[in-house]
Amino acid sequence: MREFTWIAGGTGFIFLMTCLGAAMVFFFRQRTGRMMQTLFLGFAAGVMIAAAVFGLLSPAIEEAESRGYAGWLPAAGGCALGALFLFGLDKLIPHLHPAANVQEGLSSSMKRTALLVSAVTLHNIPEGMAVGLSFALAAQHGGDPAMYASAVALALGIGIQNFPEGAAISLPLRQEGMKAGKAFLLGCASGAVEPLFGFAMAFLAGYIAPYMPWLLAFAAGAMLYVVIEELIPEAHLGEHSNIGTLSVMTGFVLMMILDVALG
Repeated sequence: MREFTWIAGGTGFIFLMTCLGAAMVFFFRQRTGRMMQTLFLGFAAGVMIAAAVFGLLSPAIEEAESRGYAGWLPAAGGCALGALFLFGLDKLIPHLHPAANVQEGLSSSMKRTALLVSAVTLHNIPEGMAVGLSFALAAQHGGDPAMYASAVALALGIGIQNFPEGAAISLPLRQEGMKAGKAFLLGCASGAVEPLFGFAMAFLAGYIAPYMPWLLAFAAGAMLYVVIEELIPEAHLGEHSNIGTLSVMTGFVLMMILDVALG
């Protein structure tokens, strides 16, 4: 029951932050400028890189070595599988990258609105997986306070970067003429996969506990795929590429501080 509460709290928090960001549609009507989008995307990329390394891959290596086998094996193998999983979703699910205005995935007659929401939803899948697995790992270690603190740090960092992400989906929809309430609900809907995949991965971890290192690395690989394939390239479009680089570094350092200070 305690594990359920922690996972619900962690994944619920990152979902709530997405909704709070989407609520900006009630205060601002204009689309965020290109410079702000660069800052948001770069910051999110930095947070996700640090979360993948410090919050997922390092624990995966330590967990594997504590079980008596080489830590690099599940770290590398799980990471590759996670990247392939997101690659497959990227090729199958129709979605639109707003910065480049390019549709990807299978050919579809879906409206632009649905394609935009679909793109952000893909980002949020590995984030929910990461938070759910972090709390599941702490529960498997008898509720180790240090591990719970590390999981809280991971949820806090992802939640912080989810705020501008929620705004980045709702504000463009409002600017295109959609009513504020509907734009807000669609922004929230993009984050609904976070609790869903968080609980799914935690449930899976409970049945295949010996493979926890692989699952942690799997979530890390999925996050890194999103960062490398989309967030960093989009943060370096146009004339503000140096701002994108600095925001990536800012997000990385903040997430690293959170993980070290709270873990």
